[in-house]
Amino acid sequence: MKITDLLTRDTIILDLRAGTKPAVIDELIEILHNSGKLKDKEGYKKAILAREEQSTTGIGEGIAIPHAKTNAVAEPAIAFGRSRQGADYESLDGQPAHLFFMIAASEGANNEHLQTLSRLSGFLMDPAFKKKLEDAETEEEILNAINEKEKEMEEEEASEPAASGKMILAVTACPTGIAHTYMAADALKAKAKEMNVPIKVETNGSGGIKNALTEEEIAEAAAIIVAADKQVEMDRFAGKHVIQVPVAQGIRKPQELIQKALDQDAPIFKASGEPKKSAEGKSGRSGFYKHLMSGVSNMLPFVVGGGILIALSFVFGINAADPKDSSYHPIAEALSTIGGGNAFYLMIPVLAGFIAMSIADRPGFAPGMVGGLMAATGGAGFLGGLIAGFLAGYLVVGLKKAFSGLPGSLEGIKPVLLYPLFGILLTGLIMMFVVVEPVKAINDGLTVWLKGMGTGNLVLLGLILGGMMAVDMGGPINKAAFTFGIAMIDAGNFAPHAAIMAGGMVPPLGLALSTTFFKKKFTKAEREAGKTNYVMGATFITEGAIPFAASDPARVIPAAVIGSAAAGALTMIFGIGLRAPHGGAFVIPIVDGNPLLYIAAILTGSVITAVMVGVLKKDAKE
Repeated sequence: MKITDLLTRDTIILDLRAGTKPAVIDELIEILHNSGKLKDKEGYKKAILAREEQSTTGIGEGIAIPHAKTNAVAEPAIAFGRSRQGADYESLDGQPAHLFFMIAASEGANNEHLQTLSRLSGFLMDPAFKKKLEDAETEEEILNAINEKEKEMEEEEASEPAASGKMILAVTACPTGIAHTYMAADALKAKAKEMNVPIKVETNGSGGIKNALTEEEIAEAAAIIVAADKQVEMDRFAGKHVIQVPVAQGIRKPQELIQKALDQDAPIFKASGEPKKSAEGKSGRSGFYKHLMSGVSNMLPFVVGGGILIALSFVFGINAADPKDSSYHPIAEALSTIGGGNAFYLMIPVLAGFIAMSIADRPGFAPGMVGGLMAATGGAGFLGGLIAGFLAGYLVVGLKKAFSGLPGSLEGIKPVLLYPLFGILLTGLIMMFVVVEPVKAINDGLTVWLKGMGTGNLVLLGLILGGMMAVDMGGPINKAAFTFGIAMIDAGNFAPHAAIMAGGMVPPLGLALSTTFFKKKFTKAEREAGKTNYVMGATFITEGAIPFAASDPARVIPAAVIGSAAAGALTMIFGIGLRAPHGGAFVIPIVDGNPLLYIAAILTGSVITAVMVGVLKKDAKE
């Protein structure tokens, strides 16, 4: 089946009107619906949005591939849209997207359909093909470009010699198995061909495993690259150098990954006896970080929503939620109960539950939740929750090994009886008699120590925490500081997180200011991105500065770190406290202390970053 059997003239839009991600999705869905390709438009949209919630399908380089496989599709199809002005699609590189392929796969789509869709994903990695799509004046030119590319690829595949000698192996997989899986595979194969490196890539897509790696190939391989965001079989790689990264890195950094594989610059993989999620142990990051971030990312909605509701209750007075206080207000009590008594109360159990689930898969979730709840109710707090998550996860991994010798007839009772029973029991006993009391004592001691710190020490702490937020802008160091701030809020100390939020707001705000006042230093695209950074900075989304840091790290990162560190130190000098863990400008009016001084600290840091970037950067070449 050809791509043009799925993409037709009546599903092509040469000039999209939409300028935002939701509008692009609506416009493409509408053309699919009008062409009779959907039997449930709202159902298909729900599936598309669910896929976007997992990770953006704006893969960068001006391309977005929204896709879904659902029974809301009447007939497998592709819609193509082009935006000459570009649309903000929340792409991985932060740049506007211009070419959009919306893939509609039916629930019962056969392998031939799925292979056709995957072939399209690979085509988009070719700059010359992209250029033809960008320059096409008619629908026929779009279809002709695709037909020509299909013919070219068929000829290449027919004439390509088999690889020999030491080979690099790779596995690619994404949650839906339609687009990113195959784009990563094609990016790796194309770069390996350019580098004259033999490679074989196994794809774990919707149509099943294709080009599966054999035992002999694994035994002979120099190294294995696993670029995946879903569970793949990992134990087969035991004893080999394995590089594990998200699927997006397979698309965006194929040369770097292949070079690491050639250099065998990766740890030796050790089998656990259980299939693992492939994101575990990312290259350059330990499994500990991956498990921690799984807990933190799932905890954040409770932290942000609950924390802001608690902070809003303070608008009526610090003690307005207490019926016994003279300032009592029923709305304040409602906000505090919903935010603190419920959402915030679940913070630590959710953290522990998802850490344990990341380690041991679903059987770890219940023991982790119970251990986290015991930490929260026992006064062990955030640190106790972390311990509970890792404890429960590795206990369940041990239980899986211990029960692996049971008869096959008992396999069905393991997840519903044995793992939850023994996992909860063992986690609970260890938390109750070993962990909770010592960790509670540590938490109490840390709180007393922070409260007893002198002004000079607090300023140094603010300097360090603020600077940490800008070092990697959303990476491990940034998350470590943010996690510490949440722990301090949970312990009743609100000063550290004020420094942390100020430090996190500075990089995008500083870059936005710099693009405004030092226009010659930035390209037109960078100046446009700078405008969005005003919003991202104001809402405490540090990641808005990443595209600038990636393009000029030697100048941007030091400037951001210095500005953020200054903002963090100033918040300590001004005696600011922050009870809400997120919210940016929206929670500034309810900080402990003077809100105007908090704004001054953030603006001072932002100006420092803006001026340093403006002075250090060279004039841009448009």
